[in-house]
This record gives sequence, structure tokens and C-alpha cells, in this order.
Amino acid sequence: MNPFSSGTRLRDMIRAIRACKTAAEERAVVRKECAAIRAAISENDQDYRHRNLAKLMFIHMLGYPTHFGQMECLKLIASADFPEKRIGYLGLMLLLDERQEVLMLVTNSLKQDLNHSNQFIVGLALCALGNICSAEMARDLAPEVERLLQSRDPNIKKKAALCSIRIIRKVPDLAENFMGPAAGLLKEKHHGVLIAGVQLCTDLCKASTEALQYLRKNCTDGSIRILRDVSNSPYAPEYDISGITDPFLHIRVLKLMRMLGQGDADASEYMNDILAQVATKTESNKNAGNAILYECVETIMGIEATSGLRVLAINILGRFLSNRDNNIRYVALNMLMKAFTVDPQAVQRHRSTILECVKDSDASIRKRALELVYLLVNETNVQPLTKELIDYLEVSEQEFKEDLTAKICSIIEKYSPDKLWYIDQMLKVLSEAGNYVKDDVWHALIVVVSNASDLQGYTVRSLYRALQSSPEQESLVRVAVWCIGEYGEMLVNNVGVLDGEGPITVTESDAVDVVEAALRHHSSDITTRAMSLISLLKLSSRFPPTTERIREIITHEKSSLLLELQQRSIEFHAIIQKHQNIKSSLLERMPVLDESTYVRKKVGSSDAAFSADKTGQRVSSGTPVSIPNGVAKQQAAPLVDLLDLSSDDVPVASSSATDFLNDLLGVDLPSQSSSGVVSTGTTDLLMDLLSIGTSPAQNDLLSPDNHTSSVATSGKIPSVSSPPSVKGVALETKSPHASGPSPVLDLLDGLSDMSFSAENPTFPSITAFQSNSLKITFTFTKQPGKPQVTQIKASFTNMSSNTYTDFLFQAAVPKFVQLHLDPASSNILPASGNGSITQTLSVTNTQLGQKALAMRIRIAYKVNNQDMLEQGQVNNFPQGL
Repeated sequence: MNPFSSGTRLRDMIRAIRACKTAAEERAVVRKECAAIRAAISENDQDYRHRNLAKLMFIHMLGYPTHFGQMECLKLIASADFPEKRIGYLGLMLLLDERQEVLMLVTNSLKQDLNHSNQFIVGLALCALGNICSAEMARDLAPEVERLLQSRDPNIKKKAALCSIRIIRKVPDLAENFMGPAAGLLKEKHHGVLIAGVQLCTDLCKASTEALQYLRKNCTDGSIRILRDVSNSPYAPEYDISGITDPFLHIRVLKLMRMLGQGDADASEYMNDILAQVATKTESNKNAGNAILYECVETIMGIEATSGLRVLAINILGRFLSNRDNNIRYVALNMLMKAFTVDPQAVQRHRSTILECVKDSDASIRKRALELVYLLVNETNVQPLTKELIDYLEVSEQEFKEDLTAKICSIIEKYSPDKLWYIDQMLKVLSEAGNYVKDDVWHALIVVVSNASDLQGYTVRSLYRALQSSPEQESLVRVAVWCIGEYGEMLVNNVGVLDGEGPITVTESDAVDVVEAALRHHSSDITTRAMSLISLLKLSSRFPPTTERIREIITHEKSSLLLELQQRSIEFHAIIQKHQNIKSSLLERMPVLDESTYVRKKVGSSDAAFSADKTGQRVSSGTPVSIPNGVAKQQAAPLVDLLDLSSDDVPVASSSATDFLNDLLGVDLPSQSSSGVVSTGTTDLLMDLLSIGTSPAQNDLLSPDNHTSSVATSGKIPSVSSPPSVKGVALETKSPHASGPSPVLDLLDGLSDMSFSAENPTFPSITAFQSNSLKITFTFTKQPGKPQVTQIKASFTNMSSNTYTDFLFQAAVPKFVQLHLDPASSNILPASGNGSITQTLSVTNTQLGQKALAMRIRIAYKVNNQDMLEQGQVNNFPQGL
């Protein structure tokens, strides 16, 4: 017989394919076999049709195209013989899917087979429908499936229930037809029918609120009864797994109970007893028991359970943390993170176990445990928890140090009780993992040290000691050379020694040695070396006997290959050699850095987001923020900047001598000049000498990252200081070094154009947005005594013939504007202008009179269940907003 004729058996073809040594040989065998099958199809060979289709299914599983055999499936399904129908339905499920147009031709055959007297043929049809059912087929065949849910045969019931799940997922509108039959399935004794029925009820709850209410009323008692029966049932070999009766049914019922009890106190009360029974009686020494316990815990945390039951659930998770199985520990940590929002005190009891998980050998468990520890920290336990984490930082793996360091620094900044503790802990972190610390962390430490005048001597001595043992930690070196440059005389003279602080003897030469070592160290980058040069320049003023040595060190850097260091060395050498008369005033100690401004800038840059308040929940701008010195500051309101609507908010370079630290640390320092124009004379020299990289003016004007926020780049939004009031402006004075007109006068001119005669001025309404189908109108009102705050009432009108559902309005404003959206009056916008939606916006322009209000808007809605999106920009706001 020809090995590739249609009469070849399936096993012979499989044997020939497996005997191929190369992919080319396999393709040749498949090609010849497919040619033989095509010839048989064209000849309408009925004797071997089922065999050919079986071969096609194997070829399809190997990844070769088999579309030419799809019609053969339909012919076999139409056959009266069960074996051929079985091959036909199997081919239908493998070779076709719901997107194939051929599938429409099989609907009539399915309908006939669903009404067949042979239960096995009915089962074939249900199985196929449950796998490839499309929305059209679901609507056509739903009545037959619903009828089969009442069948006496448990196998037919089970398959009909599974087929019903597919129908509901494809057409949720049909859910109401299956509510009654689904509730009836929970009274069955057959476990296969029960599992299918429970899953059908679960899907009904997800598909329809009406079905959820119906099942909550009619199935709560039934689900409790099923769970009680299966928990207390004796040994049954057909359902037993590791000594537990049907854990699959356990888990399905618990999931259904979670759906029924969520948000319903009465239903949850009925479930408390059986959930407590399952949680206490289920054995945890087998994997099946652990699965049931985990699902039970998730159900308890998902319903309105009593506090005692929740404590029991969290204790089960605590036992999971001691399990040797990594998967069990990981899911326990995940669930504890969810449980923390419900009952934090119960989770706190397992703090020591969770802390041990941070030291686990599995990287996933370490990371998840660290996130949970971060949630557990509060004002009462911050010190012991931080000590444990820092101790572990010493021995942790290199790849874990970055995440661990970031969390420790965040904890210290957020919960530090006082400045001394903050400084001590930060120095420990910098000493152990300074190379993993982000720039804003050591920036914040410098700000705190600048404000803690009584701790500056202690800090510089501690840094000196730390630098001796950890000279390779980059961030530690930067903070140390900055503090030695600023407070070097405190280091040498032992100023501000605290009780219990060990004695230390440091000479002027020793201080210079430390900074020179940082400058010469092979791993120091350009920023560290530039800071070291500045520190040496300042020490030449603090320690006059070392001036000549410092001059030689700086002279050596004049030949550096790095242009930045070379230029800086030449300038500093000129100061030491030629400008002795201004050196002492030029190198005075930095002014105290404004701590609240730095925190506000940091919070503003990290928390700014697109202002879309779908739930109408107000974001409070008055929440206290804990800053590193332990004093609560008012948090700046979250700002929104959508693609830099305002490009004219780049500040002019300040004339203050503190621009260097502003450039280096990103800290806004209070300026002594209000003119904002770069002054001449010694201040120009200071700006030229003490800025890293380009001058501050160039940084301010040329670097967009310093002042603007772009979705496509950094995403950071700088802080916006409060605008001066009219009374405050009148008190400003012009700098004696300034040239040109003062921005303060410009500000007054801008304010003078506004009318203050009326207590509550009126503004005309505007059409903010209009398309072919949607119109948005803004009307404006102001409250007396609050000229910066504007209430905007937005009115939305649908001019199309289709109703809009799931209507959502979003808005974004420049960074100098604060925006709050109240909830909309509805989320359904009637068609043809037969009604409207209103929504109130509150806008605060912090630079009223200086900058005009601008806004970008985005409107999302659904038309016939299709998502639509429109957006635009509003630039026609009336003057004075």
C-alpha cells in the first residue's frame, strides 16, 4: 500500500514523521500526506474521511496549516454515526475557532445534536459549544442549553453548566435566563455537577448585579450547606486528595461565598461560623489543605467578617510564613499586604516573622517581605525595625542592596523622631551602601545638617570617622567633603561635643588630607572631585596656614583632562593668588537652606499626576508631611502639568551667591535680591567660580529638566512657591547691583490692569470645546476675598443621535495652577441635546495677574459599547482668572 495514500493508518503516519532526522524531511513527509488528504477530499472519499481528519489534527498540532480540511469537520458532524461525529467535533474544536466564518454553518447541526436522544451525542455537542461558542451561536442555542440544565443525567447537567458559563461570558445579557437553573444546581449531590454549578453562579455574579442580588438571596444557604457537607463528609476514595475530600469543590464554594458576602453584612454573618470551622479544622501539613486555608483566608478578608475571624485568618498567614515551601510563603506575604489595610494591628503581631523573610534566600520573597515591612513601620516601631534592616544591609547580597537601601532611607525620612537619630541612621546607611543611595537622599541630609546648628560639629566629626573606614562610598564622600568645607573649624576645634561622644583629635592638615584623598581617589567621579575642589577652596579661608598646600593641590588639577576640573582649578587658583581682599567674604559659610522649600519641591516633583478624579474624592492639600527633622510641614498641593502648557515659567537667574548650592543640590535658597537680574561685580565672580558645570544662569535658561515637566522626559514637576500678595509686593526693594526693570514692577503693572473695584466680579461664559457631536460650556464664579480661586461649572451637551455612557471628563493645568474636580452629575449623556451633564471644577491660579489660565481637557465615553476619546485645549479663558 502507498504509505501516503488516504488509507494509511494514523499510527503509520506518526511513525514516519518521528523517523525523520531533519526538519526538511519532516516537512516533506507532511507535504506528501497533505497532498494525499487533499486528493481524497476532492474525490469525496467517505470511507477514510474520519481517518484523514485525524491525520489533519495531528498535522495541525505540529504547526502546519490545515485550513483545507475545515469543511470535512462539518461533513463528519452531519453524519449519523457516533464515531464519525466524535472525530468531527474534535476536529471542529481543534481546527476552528470562534472567528472562522465556516463556524456559522455548524449552528444547525449543533441544534439538532443538542436535541438528540443519545446522551453521548448531546455531550459531544455541549462540549464543542462550550469551547468554540461565538456570541451569535450563544444567542441561537441558549434555550437548548438552558433546557439541558434540567436534565436527569448528571454528565449532561455538568456539561450544560460549563457551556452556560461560556454563553454568559460571550453575552452577559443572557445571564437572567440562567439564574434559576444555576441556583437549582447547588442542590445536586454529584460533585461534578456541584463544581460546575458553583462556577456558573460565580460567573453570574460577575456578569450581572441583578444576578448577584438574586443569588445572594437564594444561594447563600446552599453554598454554606455544600461547604459544611464536604468538610464533614467521611472518607470517599473517588474524591479524596491527601486525606481531604474534594479540595477543588472546597475552593470553588469559598470563591462563590466571597462574591456573595462582599459588601453585605447579613450574608457575611451567616458565613462566619462555617468559615471559622474550615479555618480551624483543615490540616495544613498537605498542599491541598494549604490551598483550602489560603482560599478561606481570602474569603474572610473579602467579606464583612468579624474582627475575631480576621485575626484567625491573619494567624493562618503567619503560620504560612514558617512553611518551608517558597510558594506558600510568597502568597502569604501577598495576602498580608492586602490584610494590612483591613486590620494592621493583627498583621503587626507577625512583624518578627516578616522581618526574617527579608533575609530569605529567595529574591522574590525578600522583595515582597521588604515591601510589607515598609507598610508595618510607624512612629512606635521605627527605631527597632530600622536597626534590624541596617544590620541586614551589612550582609545582604549586592543585587538586593539597592531596593533595601531605598526602603531604609524612605523609612528614616518619613518617621524620624528627631534630627540626631536621622543623622546617625543616614550615616550608617551611607557607610554601608553609599554607592546605592540616590542623589535626593544625600541632598536631604545636607539640608538637615544645614538647619541643625547644634549638631553640625557632631555631624562633621562622625563623617570624618566614617570616611576613614568607607572611602569608597561615593555619597558618603560627597556629604563628608561638603561638611568639612563648611564646618572644618568645628572639626578641628571640637565644637559642639555631645554627651557620650568619643574624643577625636583632628589637625588642620588632617582635614585637608581627607579632602585631598577624595579628590585623588581613583573611583571618584567628576561631581565628587568638583565638590572636593570647592571644599579645599573653603578650607584655605578657614585654615590660613594650609593655604599654600591647598594652592599646590589646586594647581595640580590645572592640567586635568576633564575640562570642568581644569577650569575650576584655574579660577580657584586665581582667587587664592589675586583676590585675597574678597576671599574671606566670598567663601563664607553657606546660608541655612530652606528645609520646607526643599521638602515641598521634592513632594511636588514625585506626587504630581494627571488630575482625573473619577470617584470625586478630594485630594487634600493640607496633609502634614513628616520631614527629616521630625517636624510636621504642610504638604504642597499636587500640581498637574500636561505637556508643558506654559513655557514661559523659566525663572531668571538669581543674583544670590547661593546659586551654587541651588545648582548642586536642587535647593531653592532665599535670595537677598528681588530684581531677579544677574548682578555685576563680585557676585558675577562668585557665580562663575562656584557653579558645577555651566553657570547657574545657563543651567536655569538652557536646561529644561530644571524647570519644566514633560510627559516624554522626566515627568517631574518643580515646586511652585506661593505668589506674593499685593501688600507683599509693595515692600520689595530693588537690588543695588541690578540693571534693567524689576520684575516686581512688572508684576505690579500686571496687577494694575485688573479691576478690583467690584467685590465679586462677573465673567462671561465661554464655549470651551465643540466638535461635531459634543459641546462643552464653562461658566465662572469667584468667592469674595479669594481672587485666586475660580469655580468653573462645566456643562456637557451631546449633539449626536447616540446616547453616551460611561462619560468621564478629565482636565490638566500648568504647574502654577491647582485643580480639583467634583463628581459629575451623571455618567450618561442623553442624545440630541435632550439633557446635559454638569460638573464643577475649582481652579486656583497661584500666579494671578502674571500668567493666563490654560487647560487641556480629555473626554472619554462609550457609544454602543465602543470606547471613544476626544481631547482639546482651552485657551480662551476671560481675563482675570
